[in-house]
Amino acid sequence: MPRRPITTSFPSGHAASAAAFAVGVTLESPAWGAVVTPVAASVALSRVSTGEHFPSDVLAGAALGVGAAFAVRGLVPTRGQATPPARPRAEVPALLEGEGLVLVANTASGSAERARALRDALPRAEIVECPPEDVPAELEKAASRARVLGVCGGDGTVNTAARVALRSGLPLAVLPGGTLNHFAYDLGVEDVRDLARALRQGDAVRVDVGRYSCGGEQGLFLNTCSVGVYPELVRERERWSHRIGGWPAGVLAALRVLRADRHPLEAEFQGRTRPLWLLFAGNGTYHRMGLASGRRLDLADGQLDVRVVHGGRRPAARLLAAALAGPLTRSPAHAAVQVGRLRLDHVAPGTLLAYDGEVTEVEGRVELEKLPEALTVYRPITGY
Repeated sequence: MPRRPITTSFPSGHAASAAAFAVGVTLESPAWGAVVTPVAASVALSRVSTGEHFPSDVLAGAALGVGAAFAVRGLVPTRGQATPPARPRAEVPALLEGEGLVLVANTASGSAERARALRDALPRAEIVECPPEDVPAELEKAASRARVLGVCGGDGTVNTAARVALRSGLPLAVLPGGTLNHFAYDLGVEDVRDLARALRQGDAVRVDVGRYSCGGEQGLFLNTCSVGVYPELVRERERWSHRIGGWPAGVLAALRVLRADRHPLEAEFQGRTRPLWLLFAGNGTYHRMGLASGRRLDLADGQLDVRVVHGGRRPAARLLAAALAGPLTRSPAHAAVQVGRLRLDHVAPGTLLAYDGEVTEVEGRVELEKLPEALTVYRPITGY
């Protein structure tokens, strides 16, 4: 006969943990939720049957766990929670077994395994694996014989492929395979299954491309373009990433850049010369979702999402205030506006500009603009 508990243990921590885990799994995958829910229920019931808790302890713990699961999902939502708006559909070939697809995989980003998995799903696709220094040349060769140009790598590799696809007039198939995959994820392609389905069904959309120009130099960006502190952080991160890894290098770079004794960038912006710690321009409007970083719901909205952090004595406090301001359009440290074009004048020589993780130097006049619906990319449409 099970013993009767003498004192309460309110609420039951075991029941709370089991309920939170079961609800979290169910919200992400109903099929797996059906598997784990009976296990979680048995954990909760066992606390009563063994005499460890009163039923009220278990019920209160389970309620607490369910509430915690929904609270976390609200604070850090998944990409699938936001329904993308209708996008401009594009006519592209349906590649039932991958025939006509030539995909270039950057082996340095660890993408070779994903590329091979795509070949298993689409056996007639051609996969070219190469180191990063050979990626531009291999993409040019691939474009000369492909019906569809494919790329597997991080955002910098995808940027290179997009330039080749635009010049060649080819649709682009993007398989995320790097440390950061913002464009692919915002597009709705998260794994091999997503891309393979889009290629088989011939599902594609047209998306905007951003372009910067300075003097005789031009470049494209699919995600972001920025001047100020962030390009310095990118350069510092690249210096350390090969030694200690991507994320530790990012933390170290932020600490080194923010602690350094420096002066804000001086540039003419919207008719006024202003000190700026950061000017960020996103290719499309970024939306904050809970505590998660911003993402784009529409890649063909015709807008540059411009965020400015005004100059001050030191960048750290200003950047923190801007981050906390989030979606606010204006604060003492931060301003935000959506425009189709942007011009910076009187940019000092040697100023760094970052675009999709790459860094270059600019000076004088810097212009940013949108190329509306310029690039055709495969993405799964079914269900949207």
